[in-house]
Amino acid sequence: MTTSLDFESPVRLKAVAAANLPTVTPALEELYRGFEKELLIPLWTEIGDLMPVHPRSKAVPHRWRWDALRALAARAGELVPVGRGGERRAIALANPGLAGRPFATPTLWAAIQYLMPGENAPEHRHTQHAFRFVLEGEGVWTVVGGDPVAMRRGDFLPQAGWNWHAHHNATTQPMAWIDGLDIPLQYITEAQFFEFGRDEISDGERTTPERSRAERLWGHPGLAPVAQAVKPTRPGSPLLAYRWENTDRALSDQLALEREGYPGTVEPGHAAVRYTDPATGGDVLPTIRVELHRIARNAETRPARETGSSVYAVFDGSGTVTVGEQTWSVSRGDLFVVPSWQPFSAKSQAGATDSDSGALDLFRFSDSPVFEALKLNRSSTEASPAASTQASTQASTEASTADEARAKGDAQ
Repeated sequence: MTTSLDFESPVRLKAVAAANLPTVTPALEELYRGFEKELLIPLWTEIGDLMPVHPRSKAVPHRWRWDALRALAARAGELVPVGRGGERRAIALANPGLAGRPFATPTLWAAIQYLMPGENAPEHRHTQHAFRFVLEGEGVWTVVGGDPVAMRRGDFLPQAGWNWHAHHNATTQPMAWIDGLDIPLQYITEAQFFEFGRDEISDGERTTPERSRAERLWGHPGLAPVAQAVKPTRPGSPLLAYRWENTDRALSDQLALEREGYPGTVEPGHAAVRYTDPATGGDVLPTIRVELHRIARNAETRPARETGSSVYAVFDGSGTVTVGEQTWSVSRGDLFVVPSWQPFSAKSQAGATDSDSGALDLFRFSDSPVFEALKLNRSSTEASPAASTQASTQASTEASTADEARAKGDAQ
């Protein structure tokens, strides 16, 4: 049996002279060597890192430009085949704070996937929960459990873990989309499984129906099938495609109601919808929450922070976003990450020339369901910069008025 004497200990402890720490003595050094030998680490040397006063993510705010991603993906399309081994031509975002790992945040994976004309991505399945969101183009069908599902710009296509799936491009044009998965979460929890499927899907699956079977069953607002045979047996939404026209209409209606004086928006000029499971009303995936936010031209969101991390993609429009101390200009296709407890705000500069809706549309996915299930969710929202300026101006005005009143009283 292996003992602590059979290998060099990876534990390294250093006695430090500091307030509220033991006095550095030869006896303390000897104690620390004993800890190292037995693979022990005292809490008093680690508490600042293990139990900070607020979350301190190793991930950092970062932005990726769509033009650069798209060009590199197209080059990969020329050089890298799709098939067994690599499985997918997916190029992951690597957060610069995560030591070169292919992770956007400590819990979320985001990648651009690129499929050339006529190509088929082979079938497989995995425990990682996944989705696809189409930023541009159409013509690819994803085949989930033998059900061909069309992919078009603005469509959101969830796919819970352990479902067989493949893709085929039925057009003469390449197509790119965003993949989101909980790969890092399942990696750190050591819970992942993967299985190869068929090398080729059948001719019956390589079809191009306008609507998938899942949409015909579950794609009717407020209505669910009664037949027991089609009830979901696994977690995750049974609806495999959420079409852009429905998302667009919901966001437009919220802003229209706001203009008419009715409630419906998150804050002035900020509409938002969450994709939900029609069978349960909950999140579409057990570990991932997905939303679409529309920010009207010149509107600005209040800085908000929450535990857990998010990845954003600019679906349409342009504007500026601030994450922590970083501020960037963003436009269609750009992606950026918001690490845990970093304040985030956005200002829309979109218009008719760069946005179909005339607004800044932000696609967002996060790990919120995990934090809520563990009762670790926490959030806060600050006053908007405009409100802060207004409050400061009002306070200055009130102070000046009070000073004038005192001066008149003294004069009398």
